[in-house]
Amino acid sequence: MSRKDLEHAFPFVRAASDGRIDHGQLVLVGQEGTHGVRSAGHRSSLARAAAGAPPCRPRTADDRGSRLNSTPVADPLTNSGAPIGIFDSGVGGLTVARAIIDQLPNESILYVGDTAHSPYGPKPIADVRRYTLAVLDDLVAQGVKMIVIACNTASSAMLRDARERYTQALGIPVVEVIQPAVRAAVRQTRNGRVGVIGTVGTIGSKAYDDAFAAAPHLDLFTQACPRFVEFVEAGVTSGAELFDVAEHYLSPLKAAGIDTLVLGCTHYPLMSAAIQYVMGEDVTLVSSAEETAFDVYRTLVKHGIQRTSAAPPVHVYEATGDSQAQFTSLVTRFLGPAVSTVDLVETGTIHLPAKDAIA
Repeated sequence: MSRKDLEHAFPFVRAASDGRIDHGQLVLVGQEGTHGVRSAGHRSSLARAAAGAPPCRPRTADDRGSRLNSTPVADPLTNSGAPIGIFDSGVGGLTVARAIIDQLPNESILYVGDTAHSPYGPKPIADVRRYTLAVLDDLVAQGVKMIVIACNTASSAMLRDARERYTQALGIPVVEVIQPAVRAAVRQTRNGRVGVIGTVGTIGSKAYDDAFAAAPHLDLFTQACPRFVEFVEAGVTSGAELFDVAEHYLSPLKAAGIDTLVLGCTHYPLMSAAIQYVMGEDVTLVSSAEETAFDVYRTLVKHGIQRTSAAPPVHVYEATGDSQAQFTSLVTRFLGPAVSTVDLVETGTIHLPAKDAIA
């Protein structure tokens, strides 16, 4: 599908003009519903159009400064036809997006991977918080009806901030990935010895330690695996180097005798075969993707915002990074042949607030 064809099919897709994201936006068009990526300058219009709402007025530089440095200016969109916003630092959140699409095939989604700043794991919490809130503000401005933080590092760094900023202030539900994984692990362990692997940021935050505190009868063992995200983002999910690194990271957990291992980063399910091989068949791997999709469903029902339209849903995937080929390859590989066509749309810059500018 050419850019002209895409614009004809989606008249709300136009050239960017407001200058917000300083990297390409990828447009993916597929067969399961409608897949597309829009220019950053009119992403709010596309999301609202998907929900059957009139386009937002164009935003100015003053709007953006106010939105990113205080609270979002966009009206919350609770129309049931609005898309579900899914956010990750890169491609790992596609595992959550895939689970949501599989379990909720009538829902539209708007996925943003902040590949310009990936990986989040080794970055200071203050920076992760700034990057995440900036992108989530943008999702809200685009008119999503729900936010899914499909990133363990971001969830551990600023979940409370997000719920205060969007749920309490605007009525937009926020779903995360840590509690769903913990629930699944508590159910599945047989010997009460559970391991968690994640990024340096996630493990260092003690977010999983806090979450498992509700199950004091379990023994918890955690391990940071910082290079795993690098492998996944490079499209490497097997090979001698990966197995050597995995053996190094996972040996302490094997020695601890765990029978259940939480993949505490949404990138890790994309290399689950290698992790399972190293850990052995007797260890159950727990991914938060399926359980998070259940949480999304429960939240939709609770708020009465399930999409009921008979029209095909709209699935939009965006990345803030500048590598079209890499992101396209990974999305196609992880989501399958439903993603068939990609356009690169030039856009502007995200103006991140100062570290002390976000309350």
